[in-house]
Amino acid sequence: MADEIEIKIPDIGGATDVDVIEIMVKPGDEIKKDAPLITLESDKASMEIPSPQAGKINNVKVKVGDKVSEGDVILTLTTSAQSEASKPAVSIDKKAEKKTEEKTEETPKVEKTVTTSQRLEVRVPDIGSATEVDVIDVMIKAGQWVEKEQSIITLEGDKATMDIPSPAAGTVEEVSVKVGDKVSQDSLILTLSSEETVAKEPVKPSSLAVQSTEKEEIEQPEKGVSSLKTESFEKTAGVSVSAGPSVRRLAREFGVNLSEVKGTGRKSRITKEDVQLYVKTKLSEKQAGSFSVPSAPVIDFSKFGEIEVKPLNKIKRLTGINVHRSWITIPHVTQFDEADITDLETFRKSEAENAKQAGYKLTLLAFVTKVVAKALAAYPQFNASLDVAGENLIYKRYYHIGIAVETPNGLVVPVIKNVDQLSVSEIAVEMAQVSAKARDKGLMPTDMSGGCFTISSLGGIGGTAFTPIVNSPEVAILGLSRSSIKPVYEQGEFKPRLMLPLSLSYDHRVIDGAEAARFTRFISEALSDIRRVLL
Repeated sequence: MADEIEIKIPDIGGATDVDVIEIMVKPGDEIKKDAPLITLESDKASMEIPSPQAGKINNVKVKVGDKVSEGDVILTLTTSAQSEASKPAVSIDKKAEKKTEEKTEETPKVEKTVTTSQRLEVRVPDIGSATEVDVIDVMIKAGQWVEKEQSIITLEGDKATMDIPSPAAGTVEEVSVKVGDKVSQDSLILTLSSEETVAKEPVKPSSLAVQSTEKEEIEQPEKGVSSLKTESFEKTAGVSVSAGPSVRRLAREFGVNLSEVKGTGRKSRITKEDVQLYVKTKLSEKQAGSFSVPSAPVIDFSKFGEIEVKPLNKIKRLTGINVHRSWITIPHVTQFDEADITDLETFRKSEAENAKQAGYKLTLLAFVTKVVAKALAAYPQFNASLDVAGENLIYKRYYHIGIAVETPNGLVVPVIKNVDQLSVSEIAVEMAQVSAKARDKGLMPTDMSGGCFTISSLGGIGGTAFTPIVNSPEVAILGLSRSSIKPVYEQGEFKPRLMLPLSLSYDHRVIDGAEAARFTRFISEALSDIRRVLL
């Protein structure tokens, strides 16, 4: 005999009107117990709703985009009478509960179960492209009882460490690895004596057994729902992440902190592929600075004299974090050159009054920015970014240039978009606008994102050269120092020329010295004869 039941939304931690973002079944599907039916997503988390019962789907009551709450009907399911006795009470209507009670009174036959022991080999799971990693810690020994998901060993690659959990509970029979060993995927870690429950011949249940079965029917769904709430709405390192239960389970197996994983799914939802790519990247990337940087000693400066402690503001803290990361992860090289801007400066000054009347200031930096856009088009490797794995170069077909601006609160880098499509005058106008917004604390995050290349100018202050730090994920940065009159030998005599110092820092993984020299020569020659920009 078959019965139709309604599968409803279980307790989802008090959340209401959550979005249905995925439906994994359709009418006519035969499903097993615990098969995922739909995926729900709130503002900060997502969860899969499993089926509490096996059967055939009759009608799906929800669709993608619907908003649902606890108790709403998901679908109707035709289930056999044999499986009725074991279904949970949380998502079944009252009629189904009465039928369960009637069948209990008829004292149907149930299966007797016994516990047996099986020998299980625990092996190293998929650890990405890393072929051999070091065993740096063995946390168990022979004869020890371990729980499911308990960490048993720790592995270390070139850039990351990970704990390997036990896939089952049981007693450790033999440990096959030791600290210092090198292992790879499928290497044997240990053998485990794990308990397994198997069914024997059917027998009539006593009244006590019937009571026990009824108790399990009531308690098990509560446990399942509680686990679902905890798993789906947990916070990783204090930050809510959007990931399904299966993704969270995979993350636990690899010891991955989901707050560090970038999601590529809908609304930045984290997928299994995102977790696998994260693990692969951490174990295989070979970056500069992979060694552990020693901590600076703590010094009590007050014992030398009077001091005053002032906390860094947010801009300086974030800038410090970013430049430190860039410095230790990017192999920097800096090359120096000069540009003869004598004729350019004469032209700029001749147009300065017209620009002032038009309401903007025509600066040397506007000319340099336009020339840099031309140089990026001529040398596309400078208008690129290296992917996280360090295996691919991402070329950009747009030209957004960041301009470092000093403010009372610290250094910010607003970005001028599509410089290649702007005239020098338009660049000067936009540069004045973003600089004013920066000093008035009016910059939005979008004003400082999307840059391809950065220019840092100290020309108004002084200095002859410096080594600017690459603004990651860009691959190069141009520094400008103060121009000065120098004797330049031309046509058999020395002539006074106005020379602009150029300092180009670049990522040596992407750009070699010869390319950098050609790049600065292109800029120098274009600034020496601005007519080249028109070609």
